[in-house]
Amino acid sequence: MAKVFLVDLEAVETRYTAQWKQHVPLLLEEHGHEVVIIEGPSDIPSATTPGAFLNFGGTNIYKASQVEQMGRLFTEGRIKSGDHFIFTDAWHPGIINLKYMSELLGIKITIHALWHAGSYDPQDFLGRLIGDAAWVRHAEQSFFYAIDHNYFATDFHIELFVNNLLGDDVSVKSNFADGAIIRSGWPMEYMPSMFEDYRGRVKKDIILFPHRIAPEKQVDIFKHLAQELPQYEWIVCQEEHLTKEQYHNLLAQAKIVFSANLQETLGISMYEGLLADAIALVPDRLSYSEMYISMWKYPSAWTEDFDSYLHNKELLKAKIVSMMTNYDVYRQHTQGQARALHDNFFSATKLLENVI
Repeated sequence: MAKVFLVDLEAVETRYTAQWKQHVPLLLEEHGHEVVIIEGPSDIPSATTPGAFLNFGGTNIYKASQVEQMGRLFTEGRIKSGDHFIFTDAWHPGIINLKYMSELLGIKITIHALWHAGSYDPQDFLGRLIGDAAWVRHAEQSFFYAIDHNYFATDFHIELFVNNLLGDDVSVKSNFADGAIIRSGWPMEYMPSMFEDYRGRVKKDIILFPHRIAPEKQVDIFKHLAQELPQYEWIVCQEEHLTKEQYHNLLAQAKIVFSANLQETLGISMYEGLLADAIALVPDRLSYSEMYISMWKYPSAWTEDFDSYLHNKELLKAKIVSMMTNYDVYRQHTQGQARALHDNFFSATKLLENVI
């Protein structure tokens, strides 16, 4: 089997990246691969930049260290033709360094990378803060073309990426044929077992906002609903500064996890809610449209912006009250939807099939 060099993400204890530190290497080893982990230093700033997943300065310290390690692996002769590199985040400048060394040294490797987001998504922080500046768009295109297999968790994300970044590129169709663009679930096979002890608990009249506090997540809608429906307890999780265990305990008590997101290329928190027997209430847009059956969705128009919400708030309130009142009916279907999500979006089957 192939030797795999895993270029990982820095771990944030409150996010899935902490679990990926252990799970992804084990998953690859279970499939017969020799795994070499390329990770950065552990002493980078741990706090995330507000509204983002990572610390913008710290993540570059981490990635720069990984680039140095890749250079040393080449100079020491430890990388051979036929080896594979997996970047758990495709937004990594080291992909260009890796391609540079591979091409100039004549060592043919295969590069795999998982796309989470980028400037091509106008609702992502890169899209909001940097937009379509030439440097960032050309950088992302360069990453894409340097990567042999680009992985996306949903068809929605692929369409967003192709339309906004690749545009009229005549080679786009061939990218699907030669495996440059692949839809694969993320390596989260461990998640159902994580929530086994959190199912079956007594539920309270709690509604959670489990997302980052960022403009594209529309927390203002959630807070307005809290004023409109004070008979329920409404909690913005990030404001509580919860540990992972505290967050899971809260999911186990909640009846609804709520989304009005304008940006979502997968949506892990909704899946976590279902695993803990909470109702996932999501708009019929973004990745949610292909992931969830109709019973969990409300019309997209209800929360396309705050004004749309105000116009439709009575309909949304009625939906929430009905779900809370009939929670036991919905609970019968949470695990079936969770299993479907696991099989199609939260297990890395297609990725594993390509590492040969």
